[in-house]
Amino acid sequence: MFPVVPERALLELARTEGGPDTLTLLVRDQDTRRLLLLRAVLDAAEAAGPSVCTAAQKARLREDWALLTEADRLPAADARFANPARARLFHPLTGPWARSCLRGLDAAPGPADGERARRLRRDLAHFSAIAAVVAAGAGIPFRTRLTARAGVLALPSLGALHTARSGDVPVDVTCTEGRLVLRQAAAPDVTVHLESGVGAWSGALAWTPAHALPGLTRTAPPLPLDDLDPYRELPDGPGHGNLRTPLALDDAERKRWLQAWSGTALALRSGGAQRLAEAGALLRCLVPLETPPDVGTGRGSCSATRREAFGGLLSSTPPDAVTLAATLVHELQHAKLAALSDLVTLHRAGPAARYFAPWRADPRPYDGLLQGTYSHLAMAAFYQRRALVGGLPDRDWAWAQHARYRAQVGAALPALVGSPDLTVRGRRFVDEMAATHERMAEHLAPRGHVARAQAYVASARALWAQRHASALPPSNG
Repeated sequence: MFPVVPERALLELARTEGGPDTLTLLVRDQDTRRLLLLRAVLDAAEAAGPSVCTAAQKARLREDWALLTEADRLPAADARFANPARARLFHPLTGPWARSCLRGLDAAPGPADGERARRLRRDLAHFSAIAAVVAAGAGIPFRTRLTARAGVLALPSLGALHTARSGDVPVDVTCTEGRLVLRQAAAPDVTVHLESGVGAWSGALAWTPAHALPGLTRTAPPLPLDDLDPYRELPDGPGHGNLRTPLALDDAERKRWLQAWSGTALALRSGGAQRLAEAGALLRCLVPLETPPDVGTGRGSCSATRREAFGGLLSSTPPDAVTLAATLVHELQHAKLAALSDLVTLHRAGPAARYFAPWRADPRPYDGLLQGTYSHLAMAAFYQRRALVGGLPDRDWAWAQHARYRAQVGAALPALVGSPDLTVRGRRFVDEMAATHERMAEHLAPRGHVARAQAYVASARALWAQRHASALPPSNG
């Protein structure tokens, strides 16, 4: 069912690049996996006992699935997707929702605890909202009852209704001719008018519309800037540090995003034409995050991707276009490598965290080292290309960034290349990464930047060894 990755595509990706065919292969495979994940939710619900998923909940899931199936047969509303239903289902944040459903449905038989049952009830209710949005976008008239969560009814890609009462509140929805009427007890009806693509407007103060940034290129569709979806939060765990707080944008923050975004395409192109191409092919939504206090000022920002949310990128408000472009380059490498790893087994290393990475204070597992080195290799290439463009006001800064990223990659590569856990295709991949790193020597950064970068890495290695000497493997010494 899943495609074979050609050798040409493997080597393109190892260079942190990827032509149109290669990127399309990754996207189509991830979309196929999303459809299988959604089907798994339906199957898990049908198989769950009545103490986990009631007969009424199963019946409602079947109704919602039937509505999606009806929309699936209609002509495409968005040229990027086969039809309107899939345009919604392939939205990145549908992935975290589906995973949350499966966790709730796969629970052991027996009485559900209150928190787990409440979470699953909300997860299943959200599927009804997704189905309603898909049907509305496809022009299907319907009447249905949805449930607001903690006083907010989120309609993905359209907006959110703030209900008059708090808690989980029923809302009756009628859809006719591109218009939704939202009705709740003891409150005026709210009429919402669908817009083309992302968003819907209403004169009611209770309605907050979804927002989008202009297309990255002239022919690209608007890009959702999603600060409403209830599944946009990062999960707890050490992998994301303190990046768990999504940001609800006010007008000032939204303007800052728009200002940085307006120059991002040009900044991406200055770092190589493939950077703009991969952003256009892979990026499907941006999720604003609060800036943690330890990020600092100037060009500081924080960002993340989620493996289950392919195409989504979470970021604090970018200070400028170059910073946002660099964020896209960095995070999209994680998305590319994760997608490739779903298709190709690159290594069989275990999860033990024992490797030195100059960009982290803690030991890393082999896969984490590979992910970090891969994204840093792309950053080194991005800044080198920018530094080679004449006339840029921040050219010297770009050289400094390139020198540091290249030195960091150089310190991590020996452990990657020397691992006995690499598969045959994995060895081809990391060998090509190493060759790409070596080719950067054709255009060296100024000597001072190189010396400072090497001193930085040496200092980081010495401090790491001091803290984690017992974990340092021979191949990473």
